[in-house]
Amino acid sequence: MNLSTAIAEPASVPAVAPKAPTLTIHEIYHSIQGESTFAGLPCTFVRTTFCDLRCTYCDTAHAFYEGTKMTLPEIVDRVLAFDCPLVEITGGEPLLQKNTLPLMTTLCDAGKTVLLETSGAHDISTIDPRVHRIMDLKTPDSGECRRNLYANIDHLTPRDEVKFVIGSREDYEWSREKLREYRLHERCGTVLFSTIFSRLEPVKVVEWLLADKLPVRFQLQLHKYVWPPAKRGV
Repeated sequence: MNLSTAIAEPASVPAVAPKAPTLTIHEIYHSIQGESTFAGLPCTFVRTTFCDLRCTYCDTAHAFYEGTKMTLPEIVDRVLAFDCPLVEITGGEPLLQKNTLPLMTTLCDAGKTVLLETSGAHDISTIDPRVHRIMDLKTPDSGECRRNLYANIDHLTPRDEVKFVIGSREDYEWSREKLREYRLHERCGTVLFSTIFSRLEPVKVVEWLLADKLPVRFQLQLHKYVWPPAKRGV
């Protein structure tokens, strides 16, 4: 007997298709961009679930836990259906979910201008360089100032923006000193000063930054003036 024919051939194992990567998504919607240098433009928003900060002024606490798991192809199809050139990934904190990175790359590959809103508490160095990173530096009144990851400043480029949300004179002075200490206006494209909505009159910050001749852009949250401040999906 031929030994080679006596040994049974191993049974073939059917190939298992790899699972598509997923993200937990709070909402996807089409609106106008309310902040940054892109303010006023039509924009599709992808709001991710989960955040590890608890800022005193947070207006999206509903995104801390509420969400639906979606595959990246499902998210991309939903975004592309709006046929809008501008897309923002926001949260929550998008960088808490690792698959946010390939999502942004896929949207860039699709020809979209991609913005990322991030708290500044997580590493931004691995983000696709085509993405416009809008990064907070948390002020004292936020209650999360200690969470700022200052190493991120070394990775800023003229494509990026740094945002300070100001609730008091103390916040303003802290922001002014960080601007000067890190020469932020030379490291990134734009430095944004805005107020905690309904906590500090915008005119105060405008007066202060004009008096100090700061090289920053003042901004309001436009969507909170167009719609009721607590309205979702806008």
